[in-house]
Amino acid sequence: MRAWRQILAVAVLGAALAGCGSGTDSGGDNAAPSAGPWTFTGGSGQVVKADKTPTRIIAHAGEAAALMSFGIKPVGIYADESVKTDPNLKNLDLSGIEILGEEWGKIDVEKAAALAPDLIVGDWWPAEKAHSGMEEGVDEKSKKLAELAPITGVSQGKSIVELAEGYESLAKSLGAKVDSPEIAANKKRFEEAVTAFKAAVAAKPGLSVAAMSPADDKVYVANPAYAPELLDLQSWGLDVLNPASPDPGFPYWENLSWENADKYQPDLILWDGRSYTPSANAEWGTKQPTWFKIKAAKAGAAVAWPAFWLHTYGDFATELGKLTDAVKAADPNVSS
Repeated sequence: MRAWRQILAVAVLGAALAGCGSGTDSGGDNAAPSAGPWTFTGGSGQVVKADKTPTRIIAHAGEAAALMSFGIKPVGIYADESVKTDPNLKNLDLSGIEILGEEWGKIDVEKAAALAPDLIVGDWWPAEKAHSGMEEGVDEKSKKLAELAPITGVSQGKSIVELAEGYESLAKSLGAKVDSPEIAANKKRFEEAVTAFKAAVAAKPGLSVAAMSPADDKVYVANPAYAPELLDLQSWGLDVLNPASPDPGFPYWENLSWENADKYQPDLILWDGRSYTPSANAEWGTKQPTWFKIKAAKAGAAVAWPAFWLHTYGDFATELGKLTDAVKAADPNVSS
């Protein structure tokens, strides 16, 4: 997580899910670990082994939320922002869990060592070839977390559905009862949300969208190839723009100068939810007038996009419902 993901983490800290979000996605206390031995193949392709099933787990924020949705409670969590505002965590009961960091790139390894972990869980980021908390730009002393225990996690790759399924498999390997009624209810709600989203998209032929983030130095246009939630939206019929020139060194984004902010003209802007506020569009139009050269921005046609944080069926269902409402309200002729 370097470059723009790092910038966003700082921005969120400086700036500061209701309903059925993380707080209602819990599968309860379902974990019943077996004696072992234990193995799991992570998103990196590496097979992690242990003589017995891990029980003392330290996890990155979203990954912790995923495990907790299946009843696996970590002993420690490291987050990229305050756990009170992190969309993965802010509705969860974190009592009894040691908070090891609330800023991107900074993890209290001494405090983590005192927890005697037997597994570290963090997403695998294929473009960076690193787990969450181990990326370029992270404090070197924080990276020593990986020396405390084996590290694994599911890949931030092709689909949030695959990500959720991957953490379901990990939770099952750790002893979770993944067929509980609570989990089944969240899966059903997610499936219903997908059906409603597909119907809304089908009713708006010609609607084009771009996932974007304005920042002080540039306008960033997300590359769906590295954003699993955007790939899911594309697979369900939404015309999400693929930028022509992603940054070769960090292909999550194409970086546009403010002079070229209007290179793309979507009908609807999917705005990086980590920096989105209801007043953000008007504020950026005042701060950087070229923002309003994007017709959708001028028209106020923008909705928060849950960028890079979704990990559970319940959260995805909630966020997909918001996007469905935005599609229903969108005008396919804004960019004309």
